[in-house]
Amino acid sequence: MSPSVVASLKLPPKVSGEKPGSGHMEEFGVNFARFMMRCNAECGELAEFNMGGQQTVLMSGPEAQEAFLKTLDLKLSRAAAYQATVPVFGKGVIFDAPPDKMKAQLKIQVDALRYQNMKNYSTVISQEVEDWVASWGDEGELDFLDEFLRLTLHTATHCLLGKDFRDRMTEEFRELYHALEKGLQAIAFVDPYMQQPVFEARDKALIRLQALIGGIIAERRASSHIEYGDALETFMAGTYTDGSQLTENEITGLVIATMFAGHHTSSGTATWTLTELARQKEYSAEVSEELQALFKSDSEITLESLREIPKLEAFIEEVLRLHPPLVLLMRRVIEDIDYNGTLIEAGKTVAISIYGSHRNTDYFPDPEKFDPYRPKPDTLFAYIPFGGGPHKCAGNAFAMMQMKAIFAALLPRYEFELVDPDVTYQDDLSAIVLKPTGPCRLRYTKRK
Repeated sequence: MSPSVVASLKLPPKVSGEKPGSGHMEEFGVNFARFMMRCNAECGELAEFNMGGQQTVLMSGPEAQEAFLKTLDLKLSRAAAYQATVPVFGKGVIFDAPPDKMKAQLKIQVDALRYQNMKNYSTVISQEVEDWVASWGDEGELDFLDEFLRLTLHTATHCLLGKDFRDRMTEEFRELYHALEKGLQAIAFVDPYMQQPVFEARDKALIRLQALIGGIIAERRASSHIEYGDALETFMAGTYTDGSQLTENEITGLVIATMFAGHHTSSGTATWTLTELARQKEYSAEVSEELQALFKSDSEITLESLREIPKLEAFIEEVLRLHPPLVLLMRRVIEDIDYNGTLIEAGKTVAISIYGSHRNTDYFPDPEKFDPYRPKPDTLFAYIPFGGGPHKCAGNAFAMMQMKAIFAALLPRYEFELVDPDVTYQDDLSAIVLKPTGPCRLRYTKRK
């Protein structure tokens, strides 16, 4: 972009309330979603704020979000924006890999979620649900935020690392994995290497997880004639364009990255789906009747049987609108961008708020109302629970299959109701990954 063109462009409006030194970081860290809704309300389509010294431009509305999601990595870099994931996934993995290797790793990750593996995954997930409810009895109360964190960790581990690892899974593995999760706090997006106890625990957890998963890799290489039909097998067989295979640490990092995509977000969506089923009685009765008709007590849950469940699908899609898995997406600007006469300078970060987009009254009238039959917006980039464009979440098909498999196995057996007052079930808006505030207690009763 020539200097004369740059000089002719205006700059994005700035958000009020910036503090010396920290900028808007305090407000951003306390409540990502509400802060960005304030930015949009105050400044409109583009709003610039200071995230602890990193100037960031929020892009709001379908047109701006389309530009964000369709602009290629040459101008808007995911890797530069998500360096906080490097000490979580490991060196040389995805956002720490050279562009050609990152592209190859992401393709291998997509291959792990291909149709042939998905056929196995649906059976695995339904069996995990069967084992989960085996000790429930006829009625009781549970904190389902905690329960779904455990269940989706089991399903992700079983699908990605296989039955051999799942059968030997210990409490140590769960604790290590959760230590990695805690390493993605808001401050990590400012500096993921500062001296913090949570980051020290993250680093120790990664080393130990690499050893545990490395042990499974070594065992499999010693018995290469066995076919497993899981993601780890795909990762171990994957190659770069020069024919070389992934290293053990790259395989381990790809497993961890895929688990994050398939577990942490899914646990929040599953918890919110069950919570909304418990309080949206008008719609949950229809969903339960649909599932009871499709899945009798002796019916096998397969990928084919999960294809057409329209009422459950519509219900989950509305859950994803009100409670999207991720609050925001970010990119780093590599080259100056002219967005409709406004200059977004290289070196800045740009972001879109999925949470805010799904509450845009131009496209979602009465946005806080739960309505699975509300008309879909006529633009692709207003409803974006899995992003969009060339970098749309590769695991969205797996995520929907997992949700449908869980509730196809669960709802024909039990009905649910809230334990606490309705208003206590709220979004936890303090982190990028959205989940309910805990505890999230529900009462279950076996269907007669």
